[in-house]
Amino acid sequence: MAFEGLADKLSQAFKNLKRKGRLSEGDVKTAMREIKLALLEADVSYKVVKEFVNNVSARCVGSDVLESLTPSQQVIKIVNEELTSIMGSQVSKIKISSAPPTIIMMVGLQGTGKTTHCGKLANYFKKQGKRPLLVACDVYRPAAISQLCIVGESVDVPVFKIDGEKDAVKIAKSGVEHAKKHGNDIVFIDTAGRLHIDEQLMNELNNIKAKINPTEILLVVDSMTGQDAVNVAEKFNELLDIDGVVLTKLDGDTRGGAALSVKHITGKPIKFAGIGEKMEDIEPFYPDRMASRILGMGDVLTLIDKAQAAFDEKQAAELEEKMRKNKFTLTDYLEQMKQIKQMGPLENLIGMIPGAGKALKGATVDEKAIAHFEAIILSMTPGEREDPSVINASRRRRIAAGSGRSVEEVNRILRQFEQMNKLFKQLNSKKKNKNFLRGFGI
Repeated sequence: MAFEGLADKLSQAFKNLKRKGRLSEGDVKTAMREIKLALLEADVSYKVVKEFVNNVSARCVGSDVLESLTPSQQVIKIVNEELTSIMGSQVSKIKISSAPPTIIMMVGLQGTGKTTHCGKLANYFKKQGKRPLLVACDVYRPAAISQLCIVGESVDVPVFKIDGEKDAVKIAKSGVEHAKKHGNDIVFIDTAGRLHIDEQLMNELNNIKAKINPTEILLVVDSMTGQDAVNVAEKFNELLDIDGVVLTKLDGDTRGGAALSVKHITGKPIKFAGIGEKMEDIEPFYPDRMASRILGMGDVLTLIDKAQAAFDEKQAAELEEKMRKNKFTLTDYLEQMKQIKQMGPLENLIGMIPGAGKALKGATVDEKAIAHFEAIILSMTPGEREDPSVINASRRRRIAAGSGRSVEEVNRILRQFEQMNKLFKQLNSKKKNKNFLRGFGI
């Protein structure tokens, strides 16, 4: 889980503060020492750590903290605000050109996920109502163009390429012209990468930049490389003047050094974060929400955003009506599970619920459980899904055999469904909360 190591160490530092009724300057210094070590172990830039600790310390030794009835909460509040500040304070969106197409030039070293994230961003903007085009300008890496075509096909976004052409500048320029002619209002230029920054790479990127005049240049960096990612970002920014950063593999970065250093070192914001392997696993980078996650306070707003994107309003209204009339079926149950799955890895979702990350620390989330659940439901006949009461012992054995699961698992799902229906009946009869059922239909 992202920032897990850092979050644990900060949590311990705050726990030590909470044991004290009032704080002295010595208590604050001890806590700052622990926080400083936690940040350095998380591979955060020393320059960033030094400034962060100085800023937090200066604010924490004020009378409003030391004389507060809840000083530890005041310290946490200050740390939260300073974490948000070093990551950029506000969400930084992609600038959309007033004269289409918007041209996004994607740059970075090999192996950072640049080609994949071209597709992820194209898919993201397609859902916003845009008509994206991917342009294949990596003419050096074997199968790079084929990979982009596969990525484009997976998200149903067209790819512009020129077979046999080795001039990346010419391809980029032709791709933009193609977009203008065919009504594509946002273009992603997938440029070549190298294993390291060299003169040839930067000359080519600068030539592409000069010819197509991109709306934005986004640098793709692997967050798991920590301080190396920050050094790469600093160099690319110096040579290309980038507009923002896309952090990949943030879901696997337990330290978080890159996320906490890039903005402060380069002055350029993190605009998007890759949080998984699926094409939907990308989200805008919200500094305040990320700070909240690091401090174990969850991220309810992002959870709501994901829920709204995954759940269909019309379907939710129909489901609410079924629940009110006690007509909720196993087919409906399956649809709800599928939509939850669309929101992303369950472990990430749990981390967004305030307090859940700590409460469930060490617990394993079985992502295959939903697949097993789906197999069992789909092994039932339509009649059995509508009326589970007809499922006797022989039918349960048949369903278990058809799904490749055990009879015990079939029984457990049927019990869960029965308990859920009982809950709905109780809520409907008592009418305790008119808005409760709506929550299930989100």
